[in-house]
Amino acid sequence: VATVVGCEDPRASGLMGVAKTEGAHRSLAAQIKERRVTKGYLALVTGTLGPPTGQVDAPIARDPHHRQRMAVVVGGREARTHYRVLEQLGGCSLLEVYLETGRTHQVRVHLAYLGHPLLGDAVYGKRPDKSGLGRHFLHAHHLGFQHPSTGQPINLKSGLPEDLAEV
Repeated sequence: VATVVGCEDPRASGLMGVAKTEGAHRSLAAQIKERRVTKGYLALVTGTLGPPTGQVDAPIARDPHHRQRMAVVVGGREARTHYRVLEQLGGCSLLEVYLETGRTHQVRVHLAYLGHPLLGDAVYGKRPDKSGLGRHFLHAHHLGFQHPSTGQPINLKSGLPEDLAEV
């Protein structure tokens, strides 16, 4: 059996899967490896992103110039991110983002690579951050997988937390 809980990190929000047993862990790990887990995010990025739907297919690896960051790097690990613009809001674009792969900081790296970093992202965004948010605007709003014991599809949704909804 698996339990899904909210993320307690003040810089992140949304859904996160946690396995309660070794069998559940093996099942979920296999689903992730086989790319059968759906991971969807809501992101507010700077600027007007177009076209209204798209895909970023760009390899990601450790940034050769800033070892604590990730970057789009030739020869990096394959990474694909799909996005859809939901709304244009005062010089920003609200996106629904789905990962085909799951690399470290993938959403943040790919959107910054497009020239539209997450609002409030002090690492990959434009400096200084004048949003007043105190964190980047990224929320894990959809998680889908097969129940490890029953095989039934599980699709979970999470609304925006208050701080992001206010922005």
